[in-house]
Amino acid sequence: MQESPFVELIMQRGIEQGSHQVSIKFILSVLTERFPLSDTTPVAEALESIQDLERLSELLLIAVKTLSVDTFLQEVEKSEE
Repeated sequence: MQESPFVELIMQRGIEQGSHQVSIKFILSVLTERFPLSDTTPVAEALESIQDLERLSELLLIAVKTLSVDTFLQEVEKSEE
């Protein structure tokens, strides 16, 4: 059975939204594990505005290497410029 273009569009958007949320969750998990005493709320808020999944993937790799949550947040804010 073939899905309608509308159903396919809705499914694709759902997949993209899920990928977006999972990417953010992974980044926050890495930062929380590395810096357990740091507040990641500002990072979470900044990441929500990034829709580019490629950029979120790049930021995950940066989160693994960053020196602090503040340094990571500065990198995220570069994305917004």
